[in-house]
Amino acid sequence: MMTNLFSVFDPTTKIFNINLNWLSTLLGMSLIPYIFWLMPMRMNMIWNLIIMTLHKEFKILMGPQGHQGSSIFFVTLFSIIMFNNLLGLFPYIFTSTSHLILTLTLALPLWLSFMLYGWLNYTQHMFAHLVPQGTPPILMPFMVCIETISNMIRPGTLAIRLAANMIAGHLLLTLMGNMGPSLSMLFVSFLIFGQILLLTLEVAVAIIQSYVFAILSTLYSSEVN
Repeated sequence: MMTNLFSVFDPTTKIFNINLNWLSTLLGMSLIPYIFWLMPMRMNMIWNLIIMTLHKEFKILMGPQGHQGSSIFFVTLFSIIMFNNLLGLFPYIFTSTSHLILTLTLALPLWLSFMLYGWLNYTQHMFAHLVPQGTPPILMPFMVCIETISNMIRPGTLAIRLAANMIAGHLLLTLMGNMGPSLSMLFVSFLIFGQILLLTLEVAVAIIQSYVFAILSTLYSSEVN
């Protein structure tokens, strides 16, 4: 029998003798997206600006024939490669993008999917693409061979370019670092300064190579539309 009508409002929800009734006060804040009550950090604002800039650039490269929203895929590809490139610059962290097993895993399925899509849907356009406009008839067989070979080596050039640039910078940093114990204090200070400059260059190379990989992938996809 209820002794008091207002006893239903008493805090009675307990787990391990911890009163959880007042958590309902914060429940509404957890359901509202953080963008409405939390100011975004400068890093988030910069990253959103980079993403929107890349989205606009990739959309221009793909042209009006490009599929809606496909630029997001290349922005994601750029982000993944750049993240792995920059992560490999920290000590004792494995640089996955310096190995062909990863770069080929990214480049080969992309190129193969573009080729299958192009030859299955735009066969005449793909045949016409093998002969550049204005080629003399006598040179057409040679141009077909050259264009075919250049098309076949595209995934290899994408993969080797990324891996070679990552390997070269890390090897140079390692070789310069191994010279430290055999140098005097004066030369060690110059060596450290040179290492800092080289590390700054490697950061730029890591960003540029991820951008080049994404841009070339976008150009390859635009050729089959």
